[in-house]
Amino acid sequence: MNKPDTHAEKTIVTKEEFLSINKKSAQVMSADRELQEKAREVFVLGDRHRWLHQGMWFGEPFLNLPQDMFALQEIVWKTRPDFIIEVGVAWGGTLLFESMLLEMLGGSKVIGIDIFIPADLRRRLMSHGALSKRLELISGSSTAPETVEQVKAILGGSTKTLVILDSLHTHVHVLKELNLYSPFVGKNHYLICGDTIVEYMPPHEGRKRPWGPGNNPATAVKEFLSGSNRFVIDVDLEQKLLFSCHPGGYLKAIA
Repeated sequence: MNKPDTHAEKTIVTKEEFLSINKKSAQVMSADRELQEKAREVFVLGDRHRWLHQGMWFGEPFLNLPQDMFALQEIVWKTRPDFIIEVGVAWGGTLLFESMLLEMLGGSKVIGIDIFIPADLRRRLMSHGALSKRLELISGSSTAPETVEQVKAILGGSTKTLVILDSLHTHVHVLKELNLYSPFVGKNHYLICGDTIVEYMPPHEGRKRPWGPGNNPATAVKEFLSGSNRFVIDVDLEQKLLFSCHPGGYLKAIA
């Protein structure tokens, strides 16, 4: 007896068809209010157990969700920035991730800015050979004129720049960062405003913060976009992210 041809019924689609199917599915998923509410509930419950603090990259925590890291990778792959500016270093895992992407895809420097970069962290971040050579660490306030001037000097006029804002999360501070760092982002490049999810999170009893619902990166982005015609939210990207720390925070420069 001849074996049935198991391949006869298999339909092979092109990459374009596959991506088109995914896009339509993402749109439906994004419009599924029940699913979105359940995802938000999981986010809130997981945050009680430091869910988004669990990720590591090259031995350093990256304080982000893996799906946001993959979204970041997709942006870098698509736009091929010369520079990545990350405001807020924390443990540096994200800087190493970004440096690896530039090492593989081309690019110049990852610039990390923070008011406090411990000496032992600086030593660890500078112990990764080729990846470390792409890092520039600036200790100082992100909104201080001298810090902005240092960044300008490193960029050398380039606007092929990805900016990620992830430092102090109050409305006033983030809005100031948006206004200071958005000019560095050229057309078709991105500005990611981190932790807009704060707008949808109840106050955490164990962690007192000067930000919260009504006073956070999401409210700053809303005000920033109301006065800017250069940036739009990348809806197609965000519709794919069932879990994200940055809803409404993936901004693409259109001019």
